[in-house]
Amino acid sequence: MSGSTSRRGGTGTGTEQGEVLLDASFVRSWIRAAADDVAAHRDYLTQLDAAIGDADHGVNMDRGFTAALLALEGDETSSPGRLLEAVGNAIVFKVGGASGPLYGSAFRGAASALGEAEIFSGEDLLSALRQALEGIQRLGAAVEGDKTIVDAWVPAVSAFERELRSGGSAADASARAAVAAEEGARETVPMQARKGRASYLGARSVGHQDPGATSTAMLFSALGRAARQCAV
Repeated sequence: MSGSTSRRGGTGTGTEQGEVLLDASFVRSWIRAAADDVAAHRDYLTQLDAAIGDADHGVNMDRGFTAALLALEGDETSSPGRLLEAVGNAIVFKVGGASGPLYGSAFRGAASALGEAEIFSGEDLLSALRQALEGIQRLGAAVEGDKTIVDAWVPAVSAFERELRSGGSAADASARAAVAAEEGARETVPMQARKGRASYLGARSVGHQDPGATSTAMLFSALGRAARQCAV
């Protein structure tokens, strides 16, 4: 994210070199955007889950992100990492099924990567996203092709890294990640589930988009929008 050290309306902090470092307000913007997306698509997520799961993913995710917003409300002093840890805890406590622990592990992993830093760079955000993915895979033992949230997380993190390595900004990398996550979610349609409740359906799970991969795509879409605000 290039630009001057003075930013109006952004959620980042400018540097003398023009790079915008992300901060706690960026995290709040990201979570607010994610909560808005999940709320707007709650019924859609539930419909996807009705086909291959318990028909509660949308309701559960909406409940979890509502709790996450409440956890952040009025907190103007915590570091970005502390905020992400609060988000993870709220989701674990409020989201039922497998999604709560998986998303909770993701946000807690991201929090651990950022530590107590007050500001962080695109490289730091990449590390946070990597640790989030590692937390998901450590808990769920899923890999690409299993028809899970991993099928959206892996391409998103890879796209984010490729854009950074090619000289792109954090905003550019986040936008690329959002596109990759959406594509990853769509690519779960022809897959046969090998993990989770959907795996019990065997071949009947083919032809349905995975709800967890879909909510992950929403999370990365929200990340992209929050990052763009920093470039304004």
